[in-house]
Amino acid sequence: MSWQAVALKTIFRAKGFFFPSGEELDIPRERAVLEGYTKVFKPPGNVGVTRLDADGVPAAWIIPPGLETKRTLLYLHGGGYNAGSITSHLPLTGSLALTAKARVLAIDYRLAPEHAFPAAVEDALAAYRWLLKGSAQANQIVVAGDSAGGGLTLSLLLSLREKGLPLPAAGVCLSPWTDLTCSGGSWETNATIDFMLKRVTTLKAAKLYLGDADPRSPLASPLFADLAGLPPLLIQVGSEEVLLSDSTLFADKARLADVDVALENWKGMQHVWQYSVNMLPEARQAVNQIGEFIIQHTESVP
Repeated sequence: MSWQAVALKTIFRAKGFFFPSGEELDIPRERAVLEGYTKVFKPPGNVGVTRLDADGVPAAWIIPPGLETKRTLLYLHGGGYNAGSITSHLPLTGSLALTAKARVLAIDYRLAPEHAFPAAVEDALAAYRWLLKGSAQANQIVVAGDSAGGGLTLSLLLSLREKGLPLPAAGVCLSPWTDLTCSGGSWETNATIDFMLKRVTTLKAAKLYLGDADPRSPLASPLFADLAGLPPLLIQVGSEEVLLSDSTLFADKARLADVDVALENWKGMQHVWQYSVNMLPEARQAVNQIGEFIIQHTESVP
């Protein structure tokens, strides 16, 4: 593990000690914290950001200067389904655009508690349909997301399969939240070493998102879905995350359904460390591997 990773974990540990989050879920604060990360974390180069409307879904093209390609990454941000935005995730989407040599369509899907499940799934589906109608073919598209957005990525793939729509070339999930019951074993084993997520507040976030829906609903918790027929998947997760079992259990179940899954368990990493490309060597390495995966599965795309 790099000294930068050790230092960053020390900062998060100290932050949690001096400013404990407690058991309350403060939505305005969660949103402000995520937006504030952009003051510290940056992509490794310049990207252009063009706002647009994707059939009623606020969206933005994030494209490196001079890039000419139809390779497309549809990105679904994390934030517990109640926070996060196109802006908050520019450090990550910009990095992915550069390493994958792709144009990234990021969206602002509707958030809880103002908009409960399945609003986020509906918006992701609308954005994917918009891509198919206009500027991309399915074999040119990879869908990706982090945390809640990683779970939403899988929910979108399941929804596309159920509706008989063309599936994308692949999916990429970074520390995905696949089980909204929060019942995986790592919620216990990693509880004291994960400095990002706590079970009490995560369950409250799940309740806000779900409303009256069953937490085991496949489009809310993809871990409980029939996974047959999904496209190739890359899953990256940190060994110190409470969401570790969300990834390992999902990957095991997907493989049993004959899905091509590459699961990467990164030793010593915290939740969505890939966001910290300008600070962590491990983040740069992880994002580079994501870029290679995306290029590999869209290699016929000019």
